[in-house]
Amino acid sequence: MIARANPDDFANRTDSYRERVESTLARALAKTDTPKHLLEAMQYSVLGGGKRIRPLLSYASGELCDLKPEQCDSIAAAVEFVHAYSLVHDDLPAMDDDDLRRGKPTTHKAFDEATAILAGDALQALAFEILCDDADLARDAAAHMRVVRWLARAAGPGGMVGGQALDLGAEAAAEPLGAEAVRRLQALKTGALIEVSAELGAILAEADDGTVAAVRAYARAVGEAFQIADDLLDVTGTEAETGKRVGKDAGAGKATFVDILGLE
Repeated sequence: MIARANPDDFANRTDSYRERVESTLARALAKTDTPKHLLEAMQYSVLGGGKRIRPLLSYASGELCDLKPEQCDSIAAAVEFVHAYSLVHDDLPAMDDDDLRRGKPTTHKAFDEATAILAGDALQALAFEILCDDADLARDAAAHMRVVRWLARAAGPGGMVGGQALDLGAEAAAEPLGAEAVRRLQALKTGALIEVSAELGAILAEADDGTVAAVRAYARAVGEAFQIADDLLDVTGTEAETGKRVGKDAGAGKATFVDILGLE
């Protein structure tokens, strides 16, 4: 007989994970010898907001593979730093040109464009500094390097950044993207970091290839569901619900799942 999950247990666990990663993020920022104005922009960009989906996946996959939550703190914080940097840069006028994020002004509006660019750069660098500085992260140097490499690959030109490039290209394209092209774009821009967030917990535990593949498949489904919901909210939601400007994707000519699947 399959045990039924207790919603209260799930909520308590995710709340605990969020508290852990928030604390880890704050400590990591406090340790840096950073100019005050830049540090304030970094803190503004990453602390006290967001669903923390990516860190939750890191903790959950690690726990699935018998790791303790404290063993996953560094990877959870690293993926959230990368995610936060991507949002700061994504909101810039040269990219999506957004004024609102998580119900407050975007970083370049709260500070200025130059500071926002530097804050994003610093958050990305800090993600990898955290992983490299954690001497207890993995059993040996090879396993440690594997964690760093997988995150770099997911965040880079073959992953999230490549997806953003495809997204910008789609806005300028003469013809709208087809279904497969939209799926590839979203798999890179949104899905790559969500997938690796789950993979890292299993990789850190030195799980077998089948387990890594299983958590990857689960995270891929989560990523697709998240992106579809985000696309729907851009059409049907309100600014109060989403914490950001709605209707912007259609206005910018972006390729979305609503375009290829329809609203219903």
